[in-house]
Amino acid sequence: MNVLALMGATALWLMYLWLASCIAAGYLSNRKGYGEKAGVATGLCLSLIAVIVWLIWPPKPESKWKIVGAFGSGKDAVR
Repeated sequence: MNVLALMGATALWLMYLWLASCIAAGYLSNRKGYGEKAGVATGLCLSLIAVIVWLIWPPKPESKWKIVGAFGSGKDAVR
């Protein structure tokens, strides 16, 4: 019974990792100008690899990534 409890805890942490990677991939794809849906879809299918994919994927010229930066709030950006 103890083995099942440990397996359940591990599965819970892996699910948290999976969901966090979906959130991060959705944020990155939205910031790069492709919308959240593309990032969440790649996050669901590729898990942690999706974050690496969206860090490498080139941003669109008019995206927030190019104008403000990766984590900028947009308050200091000149538009």
